[in-house]
Amino acid sequence: MSFITSLVLALLLQPIMALAENSTPNLPTNLKWQTNLDDPIFASPEAVRGGRFRSFITTFPLTLRLVGPDANGSFAYFLRANALGLVDFHPNTLNPIPMLATHWAFAEDGKTVYYRLDPRARWSDGEPVTADDYLYTLEFMRSEHIVAPWYNNHYSNVIVDVRKFDDHTISITGAVPKPREELLYEYGLRPTPEHFHQLDENWVRNYNWKIEPNTGPYQISKIRKGKYVEFERKADWWGDSNRYLKHRFNPDHVRVKVIRDINMAYQYFAKGELDTFPLNSPRFWHKKAQGDIYEDGLVGKIKFYNDVPQPSSGMYLNEDDPILGDIKVRYAIAHATNVQKVIDTVLRGDYERLNSQYEGYGDYTHPGIRAREFDLVKANQLLDEAGWQERNGQGIRMKNGQQLSLRITYFSSNHSDRLVIIQREALKAGIDFQLQLLDASTGFKQVLEKKHQIAWMGWSGGGLSPVFWEFYHSDNAHKPQNNNITNTNNPEIDRYIGEYRKATEKAERVRLAHKLQELVHVQGSFIPTFKVPYTREGYWRWLKLPPGHATRTSDSVFSVMGSTGGLFWIDTETRQRIEDGDIERAKPSLIIDETWRK
Repeated sequence: MSFITSLVLALLLQPIMALAENSTPNLPTNLKWQTNLDDPIFASPEAVRGGRFRSFITTFPLTLRLVGPDANGSFAYFLRANALGLVDFHPNTLNPIPMLATHWAFAEDGKTVYYRLDPRARWSDGEPVTADDYLYTLEFMRSEHIVAPWYNNHYSNVIVDVRKFDDHTISITGAVPKPREELLYEYGLRPTPEHFHQLDENWVRNYNWKIEPNTGPYQISKIRKGKYVEFERKADWWGDSNRYLKHRFNPDHVRVKVIRDINMAYQYFAKGELDTFPLNSPRFWHKKAQGDIYEDGLVGKIKFYNDVPQPSSGMYLNEDDPILGDIKVRYAIAHATNVQKVIDTVLRGDYERLNSQYEGYGDYTHPGIRAREFDLVKANQLLDEAGWQERNGQGIRMKNGQQLSLRITYFSSNHSDRLVIIQREALKAGIDFQLQLLDASTGFKQVLEKKHQIAWMGWSGGGLSPVFWEFYHSDNAHKPQNNNITNTNNPEIDRYIGEYRKATEKAERVRLAHKLQELVHVQGSFIPTFKVPYTREGYWRWLKLPPGHATRTSDSVFSVMGSTGGLFWIDTETRQRIEDGDIERAKPSLIIDETWRK
């Protein structure tokens, strides 16, 4: 390590070092401690423990690390869902509720929150969760050894200090004041088990397949590389005594099987070898989900409307590509992309057009942003102006002997029919889209390394307000392993992101968020495609749900983990009877729950 690097790290870690050298700071005496044990319970007291829940992913994870290279694959959902926060937000009322902290209090500076930690909380290996684990999070996330620039930045420039007052009392300070309704979310952090990690230059390699202790209900118990990962529910899990965690996370085992083809995965489900299956795709909902298992009431279907920030699904254009660096070409591609035809045909009108990357955030969502419509006249005019005036024998535009051919990378064969329509319609404007289907891990790795031209994908929505820095700040452009996959490098966007991150009043933050959405729209490097204000799923009759089925913010009715997950349970007796063929037929089951429909 160089002297300069050592000096920078020493300065970054100064709050922690100073705390270690000095006596324990005094806790302010004027704090008004809060908790919330009054919101309604959303799990069912009738839930029964036991059984094995069988799910699937389409690609085996490249690592079990939560940070660092290749740590953002689909399997990371299970790992992060097992890492509880200090507080959570009630999935129906949206009020804060206790998790690893029992109480919280706000400082007068508007950027510091104090927490009383739950002394019952334990790591998977039985070690207690203490204030030291939160101090270590700051050291860990700032370390160059984790090779995670986004985390290095966030835990240096956004979360600036963590202080310990005793083993179960801490404070967290952010860079700038924020509205209280956002403070708990924006400046929250999870503990990191210092007794497990050894931070050095070999950390990424050495911890690629090590199973980190967590605070959630499950722990990885078995791995068969390339085949499956299995979780086991912890015996006497400490969280079972938490008001909002009771009667949840009921299966004793969770097996996540690798099935690389979505159509093959459905065959596993239809044979009873998977317990649930996502049916959001119109092809599955309308065509595949038919037959005896449905007519005999062995498998049910549910359509549940939720109220969540929409995933930012669309086409991400890499501005570092010589062709896509031209804004007129980016606009032309948007006008040549016939999203509505895909919705009307392949998607049977089930989906809606997404207009921006930031829908579903309430006041923060800009009401006036509209996606560029399919318009061949505009597309042709823009391409002519950009110098792509000639066409070859296939109708593809040419410029200086180069074809206007662009590769669209996508990760699911279930989207192939959608992209074929996009491809055919764009050719009318002389744009040649080459479709590249990769498995999720390989494709996502290519995108994070910025080796794509156009990525057809979506980021899950979340949080109380939009985030812009990780997606559009130039600090993350032209570098691998971060979320600025469009390589946007715009000084005006940078300036407004800086103001947005420093703003303390909600009205000002909303104004700046609207301005940033306008600038992102003008940049033209993201083409929004679809939004789905519901989840649709198929499930075998042995799965049971609480009376409300799911919650306002449930992404999936049958999420097995996470802040809104673990509400279902397995009726093992019914399961055995169905598997033995000793079960009476029942009426077909179709549930349409519009409780949270807007």
